[in-house]
Amino acid sequence: MILEHALLPVKPGQEADLESAFTQAKAIIADMPGFLGLTLSRCLERPNTYLLLVKWDRLVNHTEGFRDSPQYQEWRRLLHPFYEPFPVVEHFEQVHSA
Repeated sequence: MILEHALLPVKPGQEADLESAFTQAKAIIADMPGFLGLTLSRCLERPNTYLLLVKWDRLVNHTEGFRDSPQYQEWRRLLHPFYEPFPVVEHFEQVHSA
């Protein structure tokens, strides 16, 4: 399993709009092959920052399957206008857990 991590810096004052748009966007990503689940969390110290964690079966499910799909264009249309600056997206493989 691969864990995608993205800190989403949202333009101040647009937090509620992002959350509303995400309600639509999560249905798009949830239908993608290899998608295993996600969480979107809001930072308590910086309320315009969100943490997106997406679980994928394999890295290519995200980097090629989702990002190269027509559905990704709709995801971009819904969510990308809220970010300033654009988020860094990284992928992690679990080493330990407790």
